Amino acid sequence: MGDRILRGLNWLLVANLFFVLLSFAWFAASVVGRSFHVDLGLDLWYSLWTPLFQPSIGLLMAGAIAVGVLRWLSNKLATLRQD
Repeated sequence: MGDRILRGLNWLLVANLFFVLLSFAWFAASVVGRSFHVDLGLDLWYSLWTPLFQPSIGLLMAGAIAVGVLRWLSNKLATLRQD
């Protein structure tokens, strides 16, 4: 069951990672567009920064730490069971 939870959490983290990468690509493209006076949604991106992108980045970091801790605990429990 623990492996199933870790796989599910890893899948969610990968999906979140792609969302964060796509949001960064949107930001980079809109900054370049702004320098060429083309509106690619930089103002919309800025308005979504606090309610959407910051929590997504925070979840990505917290999830990565949680997966690391869960794997470490799983390995420790496995070694204790072997002894």
